[in-house]
Amino acid sequence: MAHASALPPAPGPLLGGQVIAVTGADQGYGRAISAALARAGASVVLIGGNSETLAGAASALELAGGTAIPIKADVSVPLDWISAQTRILEIFGALHGIVHLADKRTHTNFTLLSENEWMDLFSCNVKSSVAIAQIVRRRQTGAWLTLVGPHLDEPGLQAHPQRGALRGLVEHAHDEDLRVNLVLPSRASSGDEALDRPLADAVLALAMPSLRHLRGAVLEVPLPPVPKLRVTEVNSR
Repeated sequence: MAHASALPPAPGPLLGGQVIAVTGADQGYGRAISAALARAGASVVLIGGNSETLAGAASALELAGGTAIPIKADVSVPLDWISAQTRILEIFGALHGIVHLADKRTHTNFTLLSENEWMDLFSCNVKSSVAIAQIVRRRQTGAWLTLVGPHLDEPGLQAHPQRGALRGLVEHAHDEDLRVNLVLPSRASSGDEALDRPLADAVLALAMPSLRHLRGAVLEVPLPPVPKLRVTEVNSR
C-alpha cells in the first residue's frame, strides 16, 4: 500500500486555510482523499469509527507535512455528526467542506439480502447523507458537501436505488441553497493510494474555491484496474 509520504506533493497550497472533514477517512477511498486534501494545504478532520486507525492515519498525514486531526464518530447517527461538527468548530473555528463516504457495500447476493442488511446499507449511505446535508443547512450555511457513492461495478440490485437516492439529493440540493456534488468511482477502493488517486483528484477538484459555483454535479470516475496477483505471489505471502 502506498503511503501519503510516498506520493508527490501538489504544487502549492491550493486549499490553504480550508478546513475539510472526511468521513470513513481511516480506510479505502477515505485515506486517498484525505491525503490529497492535506497535500493541497487543507486542514483535514479524519472521521471514522476506529480510534486507533484514525490516529494512525492522522499521524501519517502530519509526518508528510499536512495538518490532520482524528475524531471518532458514527455519522449515520445525527447526534454523533453534530458532536463532531461542534468539536471541529471549537478547534478550527470554521468548517468549509465535507467529503462523505456513502459507499458501504455488502457481499450478500441480492436475493439473500436480509432486511437488517438492507437497512444498514440504507442508513450508512442514504440516511447519513441526507442527515449531514440537513445539519449543514441548519448549522453551517455556506459549507459544501461532496458525496462518494457506491461504485459503478458493484453487483446486486440493491446498489441502484441507493445511487438513485443520492443522485436525487444532489440534483435538487440547490432548492435548499446547498452546494452538494456526487462522485461515483468505477470500482471499489484498491487500498492503494496511487491506484485510487483519480477519485481523490476528482474530489480535490470539487473542493477548489474556483469551482464554488458548481453544484448538482454527478461525476463518474474511471479508475485503473487493480492488478491481479499471480499464484506464486499469493503463495509467497
